[in-house]
Amino acid sequence: MRTRSSLVALGGVLLALTLAGCGSEAGPTPGPNPGTPGPDALPIKLDALSADACYASPQTQLPKGCEKYVTEVSGTAASVHERAAAGKTLDVALDHAAAALDQGVGAFRGAGCTTVPTAGGPCTEALVTISGALTSVKKLVNQQATTG
Repeated sequence: MRTRSSLVALGGVLLALTLAGCGSEAGPTPGPNPGTPGPDALPIKLDALSADACYASPQTQLPKGCEKYVTEVSGTAASVHERAAAGKTLDVALDHAAAALDQGVGAFRGAGCTTVPTAGGPCTEALVTISGALTSVKKLVNQQATTG
């Protein structure tokens, strides 16, 4: 009986040591943080946003269906502001176009458009503002790409 309990105890100790050894392995280390996409990603992002129905036909969209689009536009506006400030002098036209994006996003959110199920009113006006500002931003960024 004593031998059996000694074997069980020894087995338990060996199991504990084995499991402890597994826990101390280093394993793979995470790579460097890729960070945010650089300015070169902006034209691609703008192309993707301009393919959205909320951009192409803002007057007929249900505002609550454009919530994700507006969120993406908001993040893109921040990138546009960064690009406008990246040169030796502020690209005023690009910064103003980014501010128009901010204004449209703010109007959309301020009017509670994420729950509005019908087109029209201030939510549709906000989508139209965003669409026009996005057109301006895209034009200015494309001009930079061809002249820079």
